[in-house]
Amino acid sequence: MGENSLPADGGRRRLVGTRRLLVAGALGVLGTVTALSASVPAGAAAGTLGAAAAQSGRYYGAAIAAGHMSDSAYVATWDREFNAVTPENEMKWDATEPSRGSFRFTSADQIVSHAQSKGMKIRGHTLVWHNQLPSWVSGLSTSDLRSAMVNHINTVMGHYKGKIYAWDVVNEAFADGGAVGTLRSSVWTQKLGNGFIEEAFRAARAADPSAKLCYNDYNIDNATASKTLGVYNMIKDFKARGVPIDCVGLQSHLSSGSVPSNYQQNIAQFAALGVDVQITELDVGGSGSAQADAYRRVTQACTAVPRCTGITVWGVTDKYSWRSGDTPLLFDGNYTKKQAYTAVLDALNAATPNTSPSPNTSPSPNTSPSPNTSPSPTRSPVTGACSAAIETTNSWPGGFQSTVTVRAGSAAVNGWTVKWTWPGGQSISSLWNGTQSVSGSSVTVRNTDYNGSIAAGSSTTFGFTANGTAATPSVTCTSP
Repeated sequence: MGENSLPADGGRRRLVGTRRLLVAGALGVLGTVTALSASVPAGAAAGTLGAAAAQSGRYYGAAIAAGHMSDSAYVATWDREFNAVTPENEMKWDATEPSRGSFRFTSADQIVSHAQSKGMKIRGHTLVWHNQLPSWVSGLSTSDLRSAMVNHINTVMGHYKGKIYAWDVVNEAFADGGAVGTLRSSVWTQKLGNGFIEEAFRAARAADPSAKLCYNDYNIDNATASKTLGVYNMIKDFKARGVPIDCVGLQSHLSSGSVPSNYQQNIAQFAALGVDVQITELDVGGSGSAQADAYRRVTQACTAVPRCTGITVWGVTDKYSWRSGDTPLLFDGNYTKKQAYTAVLDALNAATPNTSPSPNTSPSPNTSPSPNTSPSPTRSPVTGACSAAIETTNSWPGGFQSTVTVRAGSAAVNGWTVKWTWPGGQSISSLWNGTQSVSGSSVTVRNTDYNGSIAAGSSTTFGFTANGTAATPSVTCTSP
């Protein structure tokens, strides 16, 4: 999301919103969708959005800004109505790593801690995006940028490992208009090329194997739009090649008359690729029955597709919305339920149970087609302070991904060095949790400043993606 609500602490508001709304408005006229019956057995209807969504195995969440959490009505409405949350700005790069290697999580932790205390699902937003980047990122060389991207993914995901249901790994990478599959020009494409998306997803899987990994974008609500088809083709390619991706996020910033007639078809076509669909930033400009009908149509489209696992509205109240003039949310500025709220609640209560897949269960580390079977890990002999084991965790034509486990012996380790020699022309394309030096086919990886100390009998890991045929060479580990 590039145009978020204005935080109470004076955070900036993005000004690209007009562009989004113009494009969203062009997506098509309001289509005819067969209404689902809102009738349920007596006493069965849930009275809040989160509870109603949970009946069919889904979530209904809201984007939350830490700067508004001093507003008691804001927090009370969040707590009562929603069973999931997405931090608006607090997990973005400029908020979490304002200077290189210096991370701060205070505001994001505030949201996460509160959500955990209420048993809510937490969506992480967002790891790699062209916007809201600190200035130091754009000045990096190609190799430095790749290293910084992987380190950022690893550190932020590592900080929240086990707490995040799904991450928006890459956000808004596709261009508006133009040929199908065109990526927007950004520091990522200019220095890393179009492959940066795949690199980010592979790094994210290594950083937290249990979190769902999502690609998130706006103006991909129309099933036949060129931007939609570009994202569709990318996901299809990723699934075919075993690139780890679990879900696609449709932001769905809409107006009352711009819900595409093929919106449900669009959700279904993504789901057919073997990924979950999450409506991630829903808001609908308008009011009254027209706004209510648009919200109803979106909700019914999601609940009609088993792999549409949840909906998040981009904010709680119109008062704090980034589109406040459009009054796009379910609660007005006084936290009064709008007509659209009732339409959504009725649609959620009418949904049939969602049993395939179970949205409350995180996928196994790789839900893509099984990679080529790799040899058993090779281990260095425990000749001193540390040992190492290298294992191929994924492979694809022309490349592979590996994890190296460094383990301390009977005494603690303070600093480690792992070495190996490639057997057949392999080369590392991206490495995380370590610093590498290369001389011909010989590779040396040393610890970073944060993972050099290992308690006796404990371990740490680093990982990499590499070019060439998958290999597990013999490795050695030494410690000063």
